Amino acid sequence: MVRSIQLLALLFAGIFATASVSASEDDDSGGTLNPEEMSIGRVMDNVRGGRLDMMTCASGYFITKAGRHVPARELFEACAEAGYTGAMTWMSQMDNNGLGAPENPDAAADWDKRAADAGDPIGKFNHGINLIRGHGISQNKALGQKYIDEAAKAGLTDANRLKGADYDLDEVTPDSDNWKYAPMF
Repeated sequence: MVRSIQLLALLFAGIFATASVSASEDDDSGGTLNPEEMSIGRVMDNVRGGRLDMMTCASGYFITKAGRHVPARELFEACAEAGYTGAMTWMSQMDNNGLGAPENPDAAADWDKRAADAGDPIGKFNHGINLIRGHGISQNKALGQKYIDEAAKAGLTDANRLKGADYDLDEVTPDSDNWKYAPMF
């Protein structure tokens, strides 16, 4: 009985070895051995190849936090152009703070407006704050409050806090950089 099991095991081993050799010879398409799967390089290959999805676009957060602002900008801009509103708000943050390119408050405000126009509550909130401040866009407090109200109605907690504080920006953005956000025109 033991001998038959050993012979059966050898027979199966021979069959599987032959099948794997045949498969590897027939399937050799010259592909990449051990391709990158979870790396910045792979993410950027996806971006440059136009393969944008939610996971690729969300990876920009980690790229930014790693201090790799130039590739993060490339990723977020591609994702924003593809309609991902979260990438639009990240582009605004990067333009507003000069990450990967010189500071550009006008571009930052434009990204927030694009996100707001696409219906994104965070975009509406940020656009409303820009309008109230007049930062990167002409100051229009009434219109800014309207956008804040829309974000609050969508359930954005910070928008509700700001609305409850009679639109006093110190409620949600207490900041030593108030000089930076003074109206520009």
